[in-house]
Amino acid sequence: MCGIVGVVSQSPVNQLIYDSLLLLQHRGQDAAGIATADGSTFHMHKANGMVRDVFRTRNMRSLPGTSGIGQVRYPTAGSASSEEEAQPFYVNAPFGIILAHNGNLTNWPQLKEEMFRVDRRHINTNSDTEVLLNVFAHELQTASSGLQLDPAALFKAVSGVHRRVRGSYAIVSLISGYGLLGFRDPFGIRPLCIGKLETASGTEWMLASESVAIEGIGFEFVRDVAPGEAVFIDFEGNFHAQQCATNPSLNPCIFELVYLARPDSVLDGVPVYNARLRMGDYLAEKIVRELPKDVKIDVVMPIPDSSRPAAMQVAAKLGVEYREGFFKNRYVGRTFIMPGQAVRKKSVRQKLNAMGIEFKGKNVLIVDDSIVRGTTSHEIVQMARDAGANKVIFASAAPPVKYPNVYGIDMPTRSELVAHGRSDEEVARLIGADFLVYQDVDALKSAVRDINPALKEFEASCFDGNYITGDVTTEYLDRIESARLAPSAQSDRDAASEALEGGTARSQLHLQLSVE
Repeated sequence: MCGIVGVVSQSPVNQLIYDSLLLLQHRGQDAAGIATADGSTFHMHKANGMVRDVFRTRNMRSLPGTSGIGQVRYPTAGSASSEEEAQPFYVNAPFGIILAHNGNLTNWPQLKEEMFRVDRRHINTNSDTEVLLNVFAHELQTASSGLQLDPAALFKAVSGVHRRVRGSYAIVSLISGYGLLGFRDPFGIRPLCIGKLETASGTEWMLASESVAIEGIGFEFVRDVAPGEAVFIDFEGNFHAQQCATNPSLNPCIFELVYLARPDSVLDGVPVYNARLRMGDYLAEKIVRELPKDVKIDVVMPIPDSSRPAAMQVAAKLGVEYREGFFKNRYVGRTFIMPGQAVRKKSVRQKLNAMGIEFKGKNVLIVDDSIVRGTTSHEIVQMARDAGANKVIFASAAPPVKYPNVYGIDMPTRSELVAHGRSDEEVARLIGADFLVYQDVDALKSAVRDINPALKEFEASCFDGNYITGDVTTEYLDRIESARLAPSAQSDRDAASEALEGGTARSQLHLQLSVE
């Protein structure tokens, strides 16, 4: 999961991109980068860290030009947290190309080998983005024959990328001397949208991962980039678009709506906030069906911030008081994004504090957006008990996360997923809750379709195990898991296991967690 932005403006663009990346900071806190085009010269600065830390006044002054791209990044499976793999990436031929990517390629190792053996291109890192850039560069060189570039050649090159690349990808790219290109994979897994601003000097264009980045800097949201579509804006502001995939279909990642996206964004015609409200409606119905009739709920509390809309609806539907019992330190990063289990566990209590007066002697229903590894949920339940809760009922606005995600979300191994191979009752015991209620997969999809009936299918592999690109096999997942199980990863898993078991002797479930 990353956030990307591209702008073609009539005035210096560095501040626009910086401000847009601030609005996308929730999508990645590991690294940030900006590249601008000043005539035929590219300027770039990127480093590990959050936007406000990476870019100082001297860095901004070194980014002249009226067009540019930017990215905020967090590392996914197979990538490292290193400045060498921070984006954007650059290749000098043909023409000079800078590219930033949101997503994850499932066939990048094969493509890397193919680049070296067939296309004679050297890949210097283990980043799938560098692989994708070189695939695009090769296809562009073939489509243009190394001569003058036009939109038709660009779109032909994107069609070549679609034929060769598998996985999820939303792209922004600058081609030296020509303009800004953006495109989306044929399944539309990762979001990308278009904005514009009419000025006295002409039309300015923007591409971004979420509408909030467009509207937040004063541009007008135009539409989403369609699955498989490519859009090209030349440096004079002329807009071109073409469908470049053979059989495109819209399958947006539903986890974007559950957790990743900002609530004030609109993705593929779905206001994120409204979707989370509807998730709360369906979750309330499930709670009524499943919770024993003799269990009285005194208060409903969200885990701030992304579960707040669902929790509000649950409270309203159940006719129970809604309270903010957990308070968030906003200067600590999102624990889901943090790379290690031990770091996540330590961070929870730095990030959240429970106010005892709201818990003491009450049966508390805690609503979270999802339960992934279970470490955070275990800490939250324990905090509620320490604050004096009588009973703790835990509800997830998302279904059980039972399968790895290979399309750009950092939960790639089965052994890291607390719901994998376990019943709801076993998960409840592991996180320490008296009762646990999960959203149903069909209900989650219905919550989104209620808002935009045009959405027929979703990328929901972490919930339903259906990998829509068709190239993800059990053997593929086994290879990812083996690569992840280095000594450091094993230490993280052991720390997670200890957290879930509360530091006590290892039970049978603990043993299962360790050896899966």
